[in-house]
Amino acid sequence: MTGRFVYWMNVSLDLRIERAPGEDGGGDWMRITDELHREFNARARALAAMVQGRVIYETMERFWPAARHDESLPDVMREYGEIWTTTPKVLVSRTRRAADHDTRIVGGDDTVAQLAAFRAGTDGVIGVGGATIATQLLRAGLLDELLLFVHPVILGTGRPLFDAHDVPIELDLLEQGTFAQGVTLHRYAVRAGQDGSGAPSP
Repeated sequence: MTGRFVYWMNVSLDLRIERAPGEDGGGDWMRITDELHREFNARARALAAMVQGRVIYETMERFWPAARHDESLPDVMREYGEIWTTTPKVLVSRTRRAADHDTRIVGGDDTVAQLAAFRAGTDGVIGVGGATIATQLLRAGLLDELLLFVHPVILGTGRPLFDAHDVPIELDLLEQGTFAQGVTLHRYAVRAGQDGSGAPSP
């Protein structure tokens, strides 16, 4: 029984995940239609668990638990609120000591080792949210897939998909899809046998 870490992110064509720091709920450059949100919901519902860094977790925590009961929101958003709130989650944080909504906390100098053990003991797909933790998993050779929803805009600035990672990592295309307003899906497997340096693992 071994899970798969899948880094799931909305990105621009130049692989930026935010234009300005702390874009709550996604920047206005994202073209998230009801059709695309239904795709998010279907994939999120199939996750065995989620692993999120503190910034993304706290952004989600502020909105989604209440959203599931907010009749002013579209059904598709209330549905995602229910999915996020009830899915088992791992929060990666050095500062948080408690969290609700079926969330456990890991942190400290052995965070990557704790996540490796969690992956080894989980059966199914584990969604990863946050560039910091995704970069750490990539460097440790623990990141299995990328699931990118690419929005047709070039931001030219902002936070990249990975933090300070400047070595090649070979990928294999697993899936593609298209959605309204020019958004495309690209799912890649990280080619086996690489470590965080981009070289073959010993």
